[in-house]
Formats: sequence, structure tokens, C-alpha cells
Amino acid sequence: MMRFVAARLTQVVAVSAVMSFLIYALIGLMPGDPIDLMLSGDPHLTAADVARLKALRGLDQPLGKRYLAWAEAALSGDLGYSRLYHKPTTEVMLPRLGNTAVLMGTSFVLALAIALPLGALAARRPGSLLDTIVNFVSFAGISVPSFWLALILILVFAVTLGWLPAGGIATVGDGGFADRLDHLVLPVATLTLASIGGYLRFMRGAMIEALRQDYVRTARAKGAGAARVLWAHALRNAIIPVITIIALSFGSLFSGALVTERMFAYPGMGGLIYDAILGNDFNVALAALLFATVLVLLSNLAADIAYAATDPRITYR
Repeated sequence: MMRFVAARLTQVVAVSAVMSFLIYALIGLMPGDPIDLMLSGDPHLTAADVARLKALRGLDQPLGKRYLAWAEAALSGDLGYSRLYHKPTTEVMLPRLGNTAVLMGTSFVLALAIALPLGALAARRPGSLLDTIVNFVSFAGISVPSFWLALILILVFAVTLGWLPAGGIATVGDGGFADRLDHLVLPVATLTLASIGGYLRFMRGAMIEALRQDYVRTARAKGAGAARVLWAHALRNAIIPVITIIALSFGSLFSGALVTERMFAYPGMGGLIYDAILGNDFNVALAALLFATVLVLLSNLAADIAYAATDPRITYR
């Protein structure tokens, strides 16, 4: 297993290096570099000033040479300077990354804690009342747009009832733990409800398939109880395809929270990437997109390790 993990980590590093170059090249092809934007905002700059500034920042060099200089600086911890926020890129990203981790992690855990048991219980008796409710919830969760769901939650709980704040991360002048929890409720509920449908659907389908297998009939014939058959025998085999869906959705959830963050004015990574691309903040956009790529790669590695931990028949030699 350790050899497999080491080999996969080597692949993660190699893919990350290739993706960093591709992202750097694509961002470099965007119209208007920082000096061109300065020129459009200051008509007093001359052509000589523009040439001097581009030479100072290395923008007059070929793309490959500029990338190597950026990669060397990035490996030493220098990700450049943000032109929108006038701060180093790491200082801009770290608070947003922490905010997204709290929002994403909470909604991810809640969605799994609700969807996996419900999907397994609904699969016990297809066509029952519980199964019908679960099917309806999963269909609604997949079909309802997250921006519409966010608007409904804001209208009901923030505008009509006044129980919760409509947006932001904390009240100005407060910012305590309880206040931050109040601001998290609606965005977490939106992300949880938006992602729970897919998990329910896959878990129910995988459990129905597992409960039809011969080993389940054998366990029942040997006198195993319904709970033991469901949770000890069927679940461990049904969870394997669901792990794949969880790993893929975990990476997309990081960047897919953009709509939710915008609806609730939540300062997270999704909004940061969006603003950086629109504002031609190349360093922030490059670092954030590269981080999202590495997160997807690591989530897939975690899924491979979870396969072996769940099913002892799976080995990596």
C-alpha cells in the first residue's frame, strides 16, 4: 500500500506540474496583461514606460521562460502579488480558503450523514413510503438550482421570519462564534440540500443491487438479523461505487460553491477565483485554480485508499 501511495503521490506531483503550465499558459493568453491595464488607466504613461515596466516584471520574456521563473518562485513559497487586493497572493487566499473549508466541510459532512443512512434504509423496501420520500427528495435535490434554493431560504428565514442573517460572514462589530454560526446556517443548508440528492440516489441504487446478491441471501439463511445484513454485509460492498461519486463531488464542491457564495455574499474561494479572472488578477487566479486541481487529484487518491480500507479484497501491489 505504501508503495502504491508513493507512486500515486508522484503522479499527483507530475500532473500538477503539467496543469500548472497549462493554467499559466491559458491565463497568459488572456487579453491584457497588468501593464496594459495600467496603460489604459493612466494616459500619461509612454511607450518607453510600458517597455520598462514589462522588462521589470519579465513580461517581455517568452512564455516558457516566464513560467520557469514563476515556478521557481512558487516552489520557494512566493506566489506573486495580487493587483486587485494589493497584497501577496498567499495573504489573499488563506482567509478565503479557511472560509471555504468551513462552509464546504460542514455541508459535505452533513450531506453524507443524512444521505448515506437514508439511502440504505430506503433500499430495504423499494416502493415503500420511505423509499418514495427518498426518491422525491433526491429528485428535488438534483433538479432544483442552487441559486433558486438560496433565494427561497433567504426570503423565508431572513426576510419573512427574520431568524437568520441574509448574507455575509459576520455582523459588523460582532464577529463572535455564535454570530458566525448564524451566518453559516443558510449557505450550509443550501449546499447540503443541493448535494444531498445525488448521494441519496447513488446510495439507494448501490444498496438495492447489493441486497440482491447471493452473499446477502446466504447471510439471511444463516440467521443474520436484518440490521446486520444491511449494515455489516451489504453496506461495505455498496459503498464502493458511492466512494467514487463522493471523491469526484468533493473536488467540484470546492469550486462549485461560487453561486452559493455569491448569493450569500460569503467571502470564499469560489468568489475569489471569479473576481480574479474578471479582474485579470493573474497571480491569484493561477494559484487558486492550481489549488483546486491539486484538491481534485488528492480526493481521487483518497478514494483509492478508501476502496482498500472498505473492501479487503482490493489490494494495490
